[in-house]
This record gives sequence, structure tokens and C-alpha cells, in this order.
Amino acid sequence: MAVQSDSWGSRVGLILAMAGNAVGLGNFLRFPVQAVQNGGGAFIVPYLICFLIMGIPLLFIEWSSGRFGGKFGNHSTPYILDSMVKGRILKYIGVFGIFTNIAVAAYYCYIESWTMSYVYHSIIGTFEGMNQADVAGFFSSYIDIGHSTTGIPYEAIIFYLLCLVINTYILSKGLKGIEKVAKIGMPLLILFGAILAIKSLTLGTSGASEIFPNANAWDGFNFIWTPQYDSIFDLKVWMAAAGQIFFTLSVGMGTVHCYASYLEEKDDIALNAVSAGFMNEFVEVVLGSMIVIPIAAGYLGLDWVIENAGFGMAFQTMPYLFQQWGSLIAIIAGVLWFGLLFFAGITSSLAMGTPWIGFMRDEFGWSQNKGAWSFGLIALIMGLPTVILFQQGVFDEYDYWAGTVSLVLFAMLETILFSWIFGMEKGWKAITTGADIQVPIIYKYIIKFITPVMLIIIFMGSLFKPKDNDWSGNIANLVSGKGWSLDNGSIIKTITHSGIKEHLASATDPVIIAQLQDQIFYLNFARLMLLGLFLFICGLVYAAFQKRYKEGRNTL
Repeated sequence: MAVQSDSWGSRVGLILAMAGNAVGLGNFLRFPVQAVQNGGGAFIVPYLICFLIMGIPLLFIEWSSGRFGGKFGNHSTPYILDSMVKGRILKYIGVFGIFTNIAVAAYYCYIESWTMSYVYHSIIGTFEGMNQADVAGFFSSYIDIGHSTTGIPYEAIIFYLLCLVINTYILSKGLKGIEKVAKIGMPLLILFGAILAIKSLTLGTSGASEIFPNANAWDGFNFIWTPQYDSIFDLKVWMAAAGQIFFTLSVGMGTVHCYASYLEEKDDIALNAVSAGFMNEFVEVVLGSMIVIPIAAGYLGLDWVIENAGFGMAFQTMPYLFQQWGSLIAIIAGVLWFGLLFFAGITSSLAMGTPWIGFMRDEFGWSQNKGAWSFGLIALIMGLPTVILFQQGVFDEYDYWAGTVSLVLFAMLETILFSWIFGMEKGWKAITTGADIQVPIIYKYIIKFITPVMLIIIFMGSLFKPKDNDWSGNIANLVSGKGWSLDNGSIIKTITHSGIKEHLASATDPVIIAQLQDQIFYLNFARLMLLGLFLFICGLVYAAFQKRYKEGRNTL
């Protein structure tokens, strides 16, 4: 058995780090938008059910898998999975647990750098006197590499590099560095969120204006928190709710495995997993739903929010809304909001570096420092195109393939492996050994039967997403023999650029034709970058296998 070269300093630090891994930008940016776009209260019921029958089981699987692999000295998914089920091929499933983290960190740190920049701009009063269109225009200028909002050349790249260096430096300090950031960042995140939530609770109708006379913050609360039980029969809402679970819990990435691999064999993982999961849910469902949507509804009205809800609201709308509270309060609110997002981002991005570092240390004897800075270098090489070519769609392409498809695919494969190949009897023992709580026996059967089926449905649903996301209508058409119409957002159609090619086929303007052809070129470039990264990691796993074989550490 290999000697552990790193360990957690305390249980509180572990739970906060795990919660920080899960609590990310999606808790505050994606969850409210998903809720609004899927009917508000109509979204909450399927979401909470998916958390219980898919989220908690995946946490159990990944915590127990990580701890199991850790006792054999494995701290990354290729050989954590290999320690569970020996086989030359199965270890390559674990490549997703390194690939996804590097690819996501590459563009995630760019969003993280936005929050740093916006803290700076909030403090110096950049947004003072701007109307809503001006604030939205500021964001467009910021992501334009050739434009600077501060006079600093290539401002977006500078902030991105600064963010990446901060992440890499902390990673070079090992788990102790991550734990320290989690102990500071998570309490501040919750404190900042609570202050803004209280402000939104007291807003009421005071933000109404001549343009939006019916604006009422409580309309936002009511919209999100009024359950609509007919949504239980809406497959579209279920797919959206299940998809949000991946983003909110950071499952299907390999980070949970890596963190848990540093636990001792008798350490609890059941209560830790539940604690981290419910802390994430508190931050997302309570704080995440009480800031953006109610404040926006309080000034712009619920109808505007429903029509315009999107990821960009955090950067393109919130600074304008804060200005309505006066100059001083606007600065404080901006620091709280973007500071909150920064802490949510960095506690997640730090987790993304650990699988690579653990793998290189285990397999090639690299030091923590060498592993951390090499991760930063690879993330920089992968990430610069998402910064420089953001407007050409490279960022979104990374997010789709690495931050969406890869997560679902890996979660589906690891769940089947855990439940049916490793075996549920051994799996249940791995979950309950050292447990500080009595894990309900029902979860043994949920993990074996329900969770794999749900994940297969989600993956197949993404692969064959119906046109206009109309599940009920397309199922009826299929039953009646009219066939199944694929949406351009389905994986199958996305691979072939069907949506872009449809526009290209109908375009007559040479300028538009050239733009669409350029778009296809840049998207293919992004895919080649991702494919190259995946194959590179596969090559490292193969080299590690050969090294282990020569050292007599492989059974196959």
C-alpha cells in the first residue's frame, strides 16, 4: 500500500472543502435561471426529488469509491476505478475524471476572473450613473479582447492570468491550502449571500418605477416557491431538474473521488457526503433563489425577469440594480455579490486541480508543487482560446462537451460500474463502513436500480433530445408512428453542426455565410483541443499502466 503524502487537517475542513467543491457559480447563476425557465415552483418539486434519488446516491458512490481507492494509494479516478474492478479498459473510464476537470477549469477560471474584475470595478465606481443598457454594454466591451475598460491592455487576459496564478499557488500548498481557503471562503460566501438575501426580503415594491410600476420583489419569491404539482408529469422539467443536479453537486467530475481518497478506511463518508450535499442545497435553494430573481423582479418586474432570465443577468443586470440603492450601498453590494461569486468559483476550481496532481504524484512521483504548476500550465494552454475566442463560441463549446456531456457520461458509467460490476454488496459495505449515521436501506436499491436508470434516461435524452424540447409531443408522435424529430441541441445534431448548417443553407448574404463558416471552423478547433487533451491523458494512463506492470503493481 502506498504511503499517503497528503491528508485533511480536520473533518470540518473536509466538509467545507467538499461543500466548496459543490457550491459554485452555478448555484447563483444557473439555478435561478433554470427555475425561471422551467416554471418557477414547477421546477422545485422535480429538482428536490432528483436530489434525493440521484444526487445523494451519486455522492455516496463517489465518496465511497474515492475512499476505497485511497486505501490502495490511488488518488485519481483511473486507478481508483482500477482498484475496484481490474481490467485494462475500465481504467480509461476514469480518464474523464481528469479530463473534465482540466477542461472545465480552463474556462471556469475565466468566469471566475470576471468576478474579480467586477469587484474592482464596483469599488472604483465604474457602474455609477450607468443605465441598464450601459451595464450590459460594459460586459460586451470587457469580453472584447481588443477593448479595455480600465486602460490596461488586454484586461480580460490579465485578470484571467491573475486568477489562474492564484488558483495554482493555492494548489501548490496541497490539501492544507485548499482547506484554509474553504474555511475562510465558505463562511464569507454564506454571510455575503445572507446579507443580500435580507436586502431582497425587505425590498418589496419600493423599487417600482414609472417604467415598471408593478415591480414587486415578492413576485419573484412567490414564482419560485409556489409548487405546481402538474410539473411531475412534464418530462422537460424533469430533464432540466436532473441536469441541474450535476452542476450543483459537482458529481461526474472526479473531484469528489479525489478528495475522499485522502480519508482513512474507517473514516465516515456517509454523514460527510450528506452534510456536504445538504450544505450545497441550502446555499443553492435558499440563498441562490433569494438574490438575483427577487431583486430583479423588485425593480424590473416579474414579466421582464421571465422574458430575460439568463446567465448574463449576474454581470449585465445586477450592477445596474445595485446603483438604485445609492453610491455607497452600491459599492458594498457589488463587493458582496461578486465577492460571493468569487469564493463560490475558487472553492470549485481548486478542487478541479487535485485529480491531475494526485495522478501525477501517484504514477510518476511528481511533487505537489510540480503537479500544481503543471496543471496551471495545461489549464492556461487549454483556456486561452476560450478567452481570446470567446465571441467565436469556443467557450460555449468547451462548456457543452466538457461541462455537460462529459459529466453525464462519466456519472452514468461509474454508477453502472459501482452497482453492477463492483457489485452492490461490496458497494453497500464501502458506503456504510465507518458511517456515523444509519444509511436508509432503501438507498441500496435506489443506487442499484433507480439511479442508473435515471442516468441512462438523461444521457439518452441528451443524445436524442426532441425538437423544441417537446417530450410529450414527440413521444405521442413516436407511438403513433410519426417518428421522432431531433432538436438541433441534441448531441447527435450538435456533432454535425446541424443548426449552423441549416442557417448556412438558407443564407444569401456573403458576410453571413462567411461568419457561419468561421463559426464551424472555431467550433471544430475547440473540439480538436478537447480531443487532444483527452488522448493526452489516455496516453499518460497507458504509460502509468506500463510503469506499474514493470514494477509488478498490476495484476493484468
